[in-house]
Amino acid sequence: MLASLTEAPLDDPAFVYEPKYDGIRAIVDISGGRARLWSRLGNEKTAQFPEIASALEHWGRRMKRALILDGEIVALDANGSPTGFQSLQGRIHVHHPAATGNTALILFDLLKDGSTDLRDRPLTERRARLEKIVGKGTPVIRISRQVGGDGRALMKEATESGWEGLIAKHAASKYASGKRTPDWRKLKLHQQQEFVVGGWTEPRHTRSHFGALLLGIYEGRDLVYCGHTGTGFNEKELTRLMRLLTPLEVAAPPFRDRPKTNEKPHWTKPELIAQIRFTEWTADRRLRHPVYLGLRDDKRPKDVHREQVQPSGELVAQLDEIEKSKRDGLLLLPGGAQLKVTNLGKLFWPKLKLTKGDVFRYYAQVAPAILPVVADRPLVMKRFPNGVDAPPFYQHRAEKVPAFVRTQTVSVVEKRPQIIGGTIEALMYTTQLAAISQDPWFSRVQHPEFADFVALDLDPSDGVPFSRVLEVARWIRDELETLGAMGMPKTSGGRGLHIYLPLPPSTPYDAGLILCQIIAAIVTQKHPQHATVERAVAARGRRVYIDCLQNILGKTLAAAYSARASAYAGVSTPLTWAEVDEGVDREAFTIRTVPDRVRQTGDLWAALRQSKGVDLARIARHAGRAGKR
Repeated sequence: MLASLTEAPLDDPAFVYEPKYDGIRAIVDISGGRARLWSRLGNEKTAQFPEIASALEHWGRRMKRALILDGEIVALDANGSPTGFQSLQGRIHVHHPAATGNTALILFDLLKDGSTDLRDRPLTERRARLEKIVGKGTPVIRISRQVGGDGRALMKEATESGWEGLIAKHAASKYASGKRTPDWRKLKLHQQQEFVVGGWTEPRHTRSHFGALLLGIYEGRDLVYCGHTGTGFNEKELTRLMRLLTPLEVAAPPFRDRPKTNEKPHWTKPELIAQIRFTEWTADRRLRHPVYLGLRDDKRPKDVHREQVQPSGELVAQLDEIEKSKRDGLLLLPGGAQLKVTNLGKLFWPKLKLTKGDVFRYYAQVAPAILPVVADRPLVMKRFPNGVDAPPFYQHRAEKVPAFVRTQTVSVVEKRPQIIGGTIEALMYTTQLAAISQDPWFSRVQHPEFADFVALDLDPSDGVPFSRVLEVARWIRDELETLGAMGMPKTSGGRGLHIYLPLPPSTPYDAGLILCQIIAAIVTQKHPQHATVERAVAARGRRVYIDCLQNILGKTLAAAYSARASAYAGVSTPLTWAEVDEGVDREAFTIRTVPDRVRQTGDLWAALRQSKGVDLARIARHAGRAGKR
């Protein structure tokens, strides 16, 4: 019996509600001392799950009668809880697996009890018999959770925990073998938000007008492609949309990167906004199962951004509970993934009494600010598995990464898969690996050879106060203003300060490096007593070293809002130039204080992403004139 994807009330006494388990549907036949498992298509699954078959046979011998049952084979996480279908992938096409375990059978219906066919009996009667037979169950053989009459609390739990959804069943329903019926209803969880329409594709076969809408969101000044939808339209709406799309057609795509399409694309001015329902965002930032709901006219296209699930409160609460238990646990992420987290009580800053759990909680709170900073960028991990007082190690290559964490092979430096930032899954996973800081490339995976910005890294020699670092930053700011360029300052999270300069599109790394060297040379020529570009530490004296050498392909700096492994648990915190002028205490910005600061100031770093970039030609001319003087 199959469920229909249709609406159902959540508080109806005629219904019972169960979690929608994400596994393999199985009919179980226990007879003659043997148990066999069958898929919904009639394929035998017994050999693929011998641990379940063995448990069923042991359990069935106590019954002393034949049974036919309905249930779901699920994978189990480290805590023994059902997890996602992806965890079963390695078992689906393997017969007689060498390694077994980490699975269970969750039973939810009884079709035959001895010689009695129960399919014509109401679900309530079948369920009562099933509960009596299964009893408390075993770790391998279980009975589904079920609540009657009011599924609102269960739906709330499903939403908060990232389940696939619920199944609502008529309590009096008979079992209709092989049929899809509204007596059982799938209540899948969906997300909704608006998207900018950037084009359409040619229709296929008998479809009229267009095949699919091409959808995007804005990231700064760029329209970023998110996917396409060809469902949700009737003939009337297809006709109406075509009338609106045709006058907007343009020759070039409005998206930052031209998307690949199954059919010939037509591009439009990004003026229409569509409301879309979808199940989730994929790891590569695409929509899964998008459905068109209608057009909106109450928002400007430029204001359409990805609506991030605000993970802070729920994630922090989960982390608190796991750390309080003093055991490892499963962190349920907003998109439905489950991440095993370990050693949350381990002291990472022994003198400050700050734990690995504190790093997790910090990133959960500032995720809306830091995720856009590292989006689409390869990450280099500097891992501190034993805290900041023990030696760290670097990891570039992504190894044995969960399927829900985005990775991509980046070949411009060395062909290797790397973790790509920008998702809560990647942020939490790298934190689990004890990568205290988020260290992204200056370029994105779409165009790794082009830098989006460059940075001047102000590194004071021993004994140089932070006030002198701020003074050098002000001199750099003054030179940038002369050049008509903007710079964004942030603390390094350690002893120094970073000043980032946005670059125009398609700027090679070498050009950005030369830009930084020009500015550093101008400042050090004017202030040789306090600033230097001398690489040798012994030759710097009590000066601030202006380091330009991080602006090389594959090099990294700690991102804005990144935690740092400094003695005071600092955070690389964006500043306003007014704060640089007035003077700040670098040690005031820590993983304890920055979440409140971000809530108060908003995302100061957004201005860098939204800038069109410095005028490199103007700076080159200025440098040429300066060289002649």
